[in-house]
Amino acid sequence: MQMSATLAACLLAGVALTGCAADPDRPARAQQTMVPAGPAQNCVDTNRIRSTRVVDDQAIDFTMNDGTILRNSLPNRCPGLGFEQAFSYSTSINRLCNVDIITVLNQGGGNRRGASCGLGMFVPVKPADSPAG
Repeated sequence: MQMSATLAACLLAGVALTGCAADPDRPARAQQTMVPAGPAQNCVDTNRIRSTRVVDDQAIDFTMNDGTILRNSLPNRCPGLGFEQAFSYSTSINRLCNVDIITVLNQGGGNRRGASCGLGMFVPVKPADSPAG
């Protein structure tokens, strides 16, 4: 139990930093329409996640170490996610899956927990004007 709590605290800190880290691709991707680029995945290995970018209240882009972008379209709107642009998660394994829950971090006046929301499938995406492959 203590290991799980410690892992959760470490992951919370790591994801909060990753979620808030500047993503050099953000301005370009914010303007682009993304289209599916492969089959959906149930899970991703957390050690392969380079950065995250909240698209809106219902979508998060996960940029992987190899440059692949996986879009997670949440099955339901997650209040405050698009505004706060920050979230945390905790997992007992080194994988983040479509059955896991994220929690919005309300950053005004210190980090406070906001809505908790379920994830969807992880779908590889690319800009609509990119060549296939």
